[in-house]
Amino acid sequence: MTAAGPGAVAALQQALAAENSAVYGYSVAGAHLSGARRAAAVRDWVGHQKSRDDLTAMLAASGARPVAAAAVYQLPFSVHNAAAAVALVTLLEDRLSAAYLGLVGLDDPALRTFGARAVRAAALRAATWRRSTLAFPGLDVPAPPSPGPASQGSGSPAPSGRAHGKPTPSQPG
Repeated sequence: MTAAGPGAVAALQQALAAENSAVYGYSVAGAHLSGARRAAAVRDWVGHQKSRDDLTAMLAASGARPVAAAAVYQLPFSVHNAAAAVALVTLLEDRLSAAYLGLVGLDDPALRTFGARAVRAAALRAATWRRSTLAFPGLDVPAPPSPGPASQGSGSPAPSGRAHGKPTPSQPG
């Protein structure tokens, strides 16, 4: 990709923001997992780092300035155990599917293919963590399983933000 229109750049930036959020979220979740689940989380975390780097390179090649990762991201709920960690990474994968759908709707066949493959990969990871599938990955993003106020990775209350279940990446906190 050498030149991208504003729509393509915006879709790439959205996917990059979702990958940045996933890298952060997997680091939080991984601290609460062990054994095979931890190994899977590490594999996925490394994969998200690679995807983040690929998106960064694509944006730079198009002449756009890639959005920088935040130092910390607001989590949709507290993560203090393995069940919450699995719920978090599942939600992150669902949100990644939604973010990559922005690329699927573009005119550029290469970006459409890239986006479709990324939606598929995120949906498969989510299905693995969830142990079930969604009818329409990226469109059918369920609300987080833990009710109550959002919290940051430290467990302290976070400012109120987006409604739970919105198909967008976590917001910088």
